[in-house]
Amino acid sequence: MFATALMWGMLVIPWISLFFLKPASIRRFMPVSILGALLVTIVFEIAHAFHWWTLMDKAIIVPWGYITNTAYVYGFFLIGTLWIFKLTYHRFWLFVLANLLVDGGFQFGLDPLFERAGFYQLERISHWQTFLVMSGIALLLYLYQMWQEGSLSSETKRQDDPFVLRTRREKAR
Repeated sequence: MFATALMWGMLVIPWISLFFLKPASIRRFMPVSILGALLVTIVFEIAHAFHWWTLMDKAIIVPWGYITNTAYVYGFFLIGTLWIFKLTYHRFWLFVLANLLVDGGFQFGLDPLFERAGFYQLERISHWQTFLVMSGIALLLYLYQMWQEGSLSSETKRQDDPFVLRTRREKAR
């Protein structure tokens, strides 16, 4: 019962945190978050095929979630990606540091606890390898967001972060 409540909390609570963001921030960074969730879903599919890890019944909260940890990917990861981009985008080294801290904290702090609690079992991959995969995904997502910024309207950027747009105009003068 506790495990199910924890998984549902991991799925729902991050979505509630969106009430603290401006709608323009959500519009600006949701595409990169969705791409991130897609890439991590693909990683879970690959992990299933190559037996990197096995999800246990405790981690499955939806009938189709025996391959992908739904709570992690579509709650914690998707919304966490949005928040990291909101707080660190345009400051690459801060973005890298934030991702290293979050990924490291998850892989070397929470992951072993979840494994001992019986949510999943690592088989043919180590925590370090998983950390490197997640760090690689973070760098791909940053490149995608740089590309995506070119298609965003200046109005959306201004509504999300007027300071960034103003400082760029001042630099152009």
